[in-house]
Amino acid sequence: MSDLVNKRCTPCTAQTPKLTAEQVEVHLKKLPGWELGSDGKSLVRRFQFKNYYETMAFVNAVAWVAHREDHHPDLEVSYSRCSVRYNTHAIGGLSENDVICAAKVSALIE
Repeated sequence: MSDLVNKRCTPCTAQTPKLTAEQVEVHLKKLPGWELGSDGKSLVRRFQFKNYYETMAFVNAVAWVAHREDHHPDLEVSYSRCSVRYNTHAIGGLSENDVICAAKVSALIE
């Protein structure tokens, strides 16, 4: 995973290459806890916390990663949970940016 954490996102366009199913499978092996979304076009992970304060601290850290990488996830936030979903809207699927950011988000709690 450290190879992904050390990478930076690149700007996405409609020409950004989509990851193949095989590439996604290889990346998921490096990203414990992440799974392919039910839509087949996103990476999803659910995080559990002790309380609202920890949840919101995590959400703010994810926002910092998103701002720094200019690649933004969809978040579902509740008292002690946060679901993070990455996909690349410009291509309607997964790009390397999604796995880079997923690795960076995982690194926040590891």
